Amino acid sequence: MPIIKSAKKAARKAVKNTEHNKEIKKSIKLALKEFKANPTAANLSKAQSEYDKAAKKGLIKKNTASRRKAALVKIAKAAGVKPAKAAAKKAPAKKPAAKPAAKKTTAKKPAAKTTK
Repeated sequence: MPIIKSAKKAARKAVKNTEHNKEIKKSIKLALKEFKANPTAANLSKAQSEYDKAAKKGLIKKNTASRRKAALVKIAKAAGVKPAKAAAKKAPAKKPAAKPAAKKTTAKKPAAKTTK
């Protein structure tokens, strides 16, 4: 049992963080279970999103999340599921080229006088 005040607070915080991490891991496992039971593009996206969230929060490492997501894609391809492409990543429409703005010249400072 901690005696010092800061150690007591750290112990309380550890309990809260453990509960929070368990919730995140549970959501990952649930999304993975749903995807394996019914491999669809939506379930794939949800499972990948859960891995990204966990990596962002530091629960798992970035490369671990990447490796697990790659395994999900492998399962999806074997099941014949095509991942949904993001519609937001369209190329922006080209705007007509604008004339380049005239360069503004700034007044130069006079050279500092040197004394001997």
